[in-house]
Amino acid sequence: MSGQTQLANIERLEVLRGPASVLYGQGNPGGTINFVTKQPLSEPYFATSMTFGSYSFYQPTLDISGPLNSDKTLLYRLNASYISTESFIDFFHNQRYIIAPVLTWQISKNTKLTFESEFRDQQQYPRTGLPAVGTVLPNPNGEIPLSLNTLDEDARNNRRSILLSYNFEHRFSDNWSLVNAFLVRSIRYRTDSANSGSLRADGRTLNRTQQNYIGAPGADEEYALDNYVVGKFKTGSLQHELVAGFDLYRDISQFDQTMRAIGTIDVFNPIYGQPVGGITSRINQKTKNDQIGFYVQDIVSLTNNLNLVLGGRGDFVDNKVTNFLNTSANQTQSDFAFSPRVGLVYQPIPPVSLYASYSQSFSQNVGTTFGGSLFKPSTGTQYEVGVKADFLNGKLCSILALYQLTLSNVLTPDPNRPTTFNIQTGEQRSRGIELNVTGEILPGWNVIASYAYTDGQVTKDERYIGNQLVNVPENSASLWTTYTFSKGNLQGLGFGLGLFYVGERQGDLTNSFSVPSYLRLDAAVYYRINRLRFALNLKNLSDVRYFTPRTFNLVYPEDPFIVEGTVSWEL
Repeated sequence: MSGQTQLANIERLEVLRGPASVLYGQGNPGGTINFVTKQPLSEPYFATSMTFGSYSFYQPTLDISGPLNSDKTLLYRLNASYISTESFIDFFHNQRYIIAPVLTWQISKNTKLTFESEFRDQQQYPRTGLPAVGTVLPNPNGEIPLSLNTLDEDARNNRRSILLSYNFEHRFSDNWSLVNAFLVRSIRYRTDSANSGSLRADGRTLNRTQQNYIGAPGADEEYALDNYVVGKFKTGSLQHELVAGFDLYRDISQFDQTMRAIGTIDVFNPIYGQPVGGITSRINQKTKNDQIGFYVQDIVSLTNNLNLVLGGRGDFVDNKVTNFLNTSANQTQSDFAFSPRVGLVYQPIPPVSLYASYSQSFSQNVGTTFGGSLFKPSTGTQYEVGVKADFLNGKLCSILALYQLTLSNVLTPDPNRPTTFNIQTGEQRSRGIELNVTGEILPGWNVIASYAYTDGQVTKDERYIGNQLVNVPENSASLWTTYTFSKGNLQGLGFGLGLFYVGERQGDLTNSFSVPSYLRLDAAVYYRINRLRFALNLKNLSDVRYFTPRTFNLVYPEDPFIVEGTVSWEL
């Protein structure tokens, strides 16, 4: 429950795997997740739901849409949601609001303009994790209670954000179109908590540092402009699908952070409300990151069953840090990188496609080290080959991929200050195999299954060379299957079952401890009758204890058995 995310205004999530993820921006060639928001509908629509669950969880939602005029050229949609929850962790509480109105103006048959906005407010208790000794490693004093909170009851991690954007689309013809999009996001946040540190030799005394913000809350301003054309044309016998454009991006963050001394806490007999001591360090700075990128991609149909993908983007970035406490520590840095992309897709028979791809990526790392130095940009190189096959007349799809991904200058927690600062490793490499199967096996019976083998390690670095990557299991697998009765007396009734396996993982880059594997079982029961729907979701049905590594000596205990029930109505 502590990781609950609001998706009330999200229509679907698109997972862009491999090189497809780097076309429109800086990023990792391994992949990215695209959040597609709910868009206005041309017919009146109304939906509401209420969810109740374990640990005093409840979430009401509202979704309304329709036309604003008789010719339906003005459409609107409004999504709103509120979440309130506690947790198995002592003192934890979380309240989140979201209001997301959208307006679409169909200016003409070929021209559309959409305005979107999003208002979010989060009042959340922070999490710092528990020591690895006493959770995933033995402790002579026994097991640390998973409900233990190492922070005081008045700790906070609050943030408020406003997003405004527009998306302009114009179609010149059946083959050519233009997209112009702009986004601005403003975030204000305030944190006041104690960061957990190392566990002393007695196995029960946890060192802590108090972190808070003085003066104005921390601020982050983000601006993004994207312009591109999409076109189809021929050169001789070759068919082309072209995407070309440029984007501008600016991010400005400013914060005034103070670290203070605070007393230790006994993880087996905690005493809260200890006085805060003197200031140990302070950072008051502004970081501005500017980027302009140019990109192009062409999918060339060489024959009816052979396609060539050629593309690339060039990025110019400027990073500037202004230190308000020490002007001599001001830093500036400029970089440029060209990231090529090439791929080949061959279809020997209609249900089977073979592909191979090569791509590079570039991403500017924002922020500074504890000493005030700027980070070098991260770069990546990926090779991938695979096969995609459709079965059961296209109802079932499977993808098998083999890949190698190398990333340089990756940010990792500073071993001396793991909760507040980062350092960079020289190079990390991941090699592996991925298998995904999705679709409908029989009428009403759907399945999503995956398996991944990953060999991830540090290949170049003065400190960690040869070590396994943090929180990267060698083996992982998942299966989610549902069956819905489509006729008879049980029509509308459905069941779901999920199995999620994650293998053993390293807890830090020094590989000083590992987090054990786990197998989690989820289930669901749902029933739809006319416009009314009931759903019961059961997470971690077998109530297994499992953890996620956080820093060099801390882990997050994840949710135990949880029940959520939802009633929704749609008109």
